[in-house]
Amino acid sequence: QVQLVESGGGLVQPGGSLRLSCAVYGSIFGINAMGWYRQVPGKQRELVADITTVGYIHYANSVKGRFTISRDNAKNTVYLQMDSLKPEDTAVYYCAVDTDGVYWGQGTQVTVSS
Repeated sequence: QVQLVESGGGLVQPGGSLRLSCAVYGSIFGINAMGWYRQVPGKQRELVADITTVGYIHYANSVKGRFTISRDNAKNTVYLQMDSLKPEDTAVYYCAVDTDGVYWGQGTQVTVSS
């Protein structure tokens, strides 16, 4: 059984920062990639950033230069450092892991508002 536990969401003002964490628990024999997605009501879930186990990274154009994804392979943990946050970044953020299938975290709310 694979479980993903997210933390780090909250309420911040525009221009502020948050750091999201996602730890993967269970019998993991190999991870191909880990990533972050976000979703708002009435809109499809969209990819924010992902990173392979060997370090290949890509970002959505909307977050380039503001967000940084990283991972600790020994801890099976992926992070998302979010800087210069904008109101349009408000969403539920989900982490995901690609192993022998795709597994999702429970989601954590990020709200950017003054």
